[in-house]
Amino acid sequence: MRSLARSMFDRAISAADPSLAVRRHLMTHPFPHADGRWIAIAIGKAAPAMLTEALQHLSGPVSALGVTHHENVQAIEGAEIMTAGHPVPDRAGQAAAERIIELLSQAGPDDRVLALISGGGSALVPAPAPGLSLQDKQITSRVLLESGLDINQMNLVRQHLSRLKGGGFLRHAAPAPVTALILSDVIGDDLRAIASGPTVSPLGSRAEALGLLKDAGIFERLPQPVQAHLQQQQDDTPLPEAQNHLVGSNGISLDAMHDGVRGFTPRIVSRSLTGDVADAAGTILEAARQVTEATALIFGGETTVRIRGTGRGGRNQELALRIALAGPDRLDSDWVFLSGGTDGRDGPTDAAGGLVDAGTMDRMVAAGVDAKALLENNDSYAALNAVDDLVITGATGTNVADVQVMLVRPQSV
Repeated sequence: MRSLARSMFDRAISAADPSLAVRRHLMTHPFPHADGRWIAIAIGKAAPAMLTEALQHLSGPVSALGVTHHENVQAIEGAEIMTAGHPVPDRAGQAAAERIIELLSQAGPDDRVLALISGGGSALVPAPAPGLSLQDKQITSRVLLESGLDINQMNLVRQHLSRLKGGGFLRHAAPAPVTALILSDVIGDDLRAIASGPTVSPLGSRAEALGLLKDAGIFERLPQPVQAHLQQQQDDTPLPEAQNHLVGSNGISLDAMHDGVRGFTPRIVSRSLTGDVADAAGTILEAARQVTEATALIFGGETTVRIRGTGRGGRNQELALRIALAGPDRLDSDWVFLSGGTDGRDGPTDAAGGLVDAGTMDRMVAAGVDAKALLENNDSYAALNAVDDLVITGATGTNVADVQVMLVRPQSV
């Protein structure tokens, strides 16, 4: 069962292959002709793969730039490649953002701009709004990541602190027309939220971002320049239009997991598993409790973790640990559970997630691991690592959020 769960996760990653996503789209939507040159800019964890494929379909003069995180870097003939930090923005990312703005500002009416956007792009290209520093954005990013806010809420705030997010890409590219191919890491595929929406309108107003932060009780924790900026009136000048195309998503990966199951009845339970990991664990266990035949329960989404301690881990590892703790008491069956990020990186760790089963807790006890104490300290990595229940893939070069599979075989079956 563990082997099947891992193979299903690998299928999810394969289905999100960025090169194939771009290629599939271009079979029915070939690139238009550019009277001038193409300016191709790829940002995100899938940037190298998307850019490599796209360059094979562009004709005429091309200026190409790819920005990805340090683990995914690779040389691409005919393209400039820059790397940056993730999930907290760094100076390398700020330099990449300035290079993007420089390229876009050179675009004329005869040129065409191609944006290749994937998850992680938000943190990779920090372009602080006037009056803000990179340090202001770094502090804000850490506060947001620890707040328990969901990805859309965090991106709403980020958009109003940047010159590139929330449609800023379009303002710098005008008057050149912009075509964007987008690989979604956001549940529901709201293009405004993917990489904080560089080629689409913002998720909401600056006033809404301000209200969100105050309601969450974290506004006062933000740097003073950020507080001041969010209280200023925003520029409501209409954005230039763009052609935005979704080319890959979490849903496609869930379908691939479903179609690859053998020996179990596959069922996609939820395509929007979001919210706190404790609630998500309850949802998964309740679905598993009702199973009457060998079943593969499939979920997709992006949960959140509220930071309470000083340990290491991520939302997928913590979800797996919570299932390992509660599963033996709630399930009278054989079961295996995997939760993993399709980018291969869960939180600030080298793991994609966790793979646990009905015997995980017994192995932890035998290893002298106090799983509950580690969970309270947000140290799911240490707990899972002690019993070899981490999922390690390395950087996958793609990102379509998280997937989960719960394999259940009732003991009577």
